[in-house]
Amino acid sequence: MLDVREQVPALTAVLTVVSLALVFGAVGGAIPAVLLPRAPESVLEAIPTVNALISAAAIVSILAGVRAIRRGNVERHRRLMVGAFGLFVAFLVLYLYRVTLVGPTDFPGPAVVETYVYFPLLAIHILLAIVAIPAVYYTLLLAASHPVSQLGRTNHPRAGKVAATMWLISFSLGIVVYAMLYVVW
Repeated sequence: MLDVREQVPALTAVLTVVSLALVFGAVGGAIPAVLLPRAPESVLEAIPTVNALISAAAIVSILAGVRAIRRGNVERHRRLMVGAFGLFVAFLVLYLYRVTLVGPTDFPGPAVVETYVYFPLLAIHILLAIVAIPAVYYTLLLAASHPVSQLGRTNHPRAGKVAATMWLISFSLGIVVYAMLYVVW
């Protein structure tokens, strides 16, 4: 029988590799679009806005979860962080679906803004998202595999602070990227 507590780093690595392979595969066009049913154009066009709303909801959930644990409300913290993870999964599924069928969105604004504002923000957003994925998995796996009474003696509190910070910044920058792609220009 697999003891998850002993396998948290390995499970984190496997989940991270699978997640990043899906993202890079979709963005790179390695996932054939014919494998997926095509939604109407109106649905495909709505996905970026839905994902921005999901990101905003995730930000609120993460902040509320951090507040809950600071106040000692472990059960509320758990529910909010699991909810934030669920929102992340929903975001990822919608993002992967759209990018597989439509491809990445080109920046519609001026080249100077693209070069000096959009690309740096996008790069930071992507880098933090990539680094946050294993931190989030690791933190959640620790929480899922240990009783609450033992979590303080694991890396969960430290890893959780790092994961939440990167997650918050990445989600926030994702909303800025959305605004630059779909609202401002």
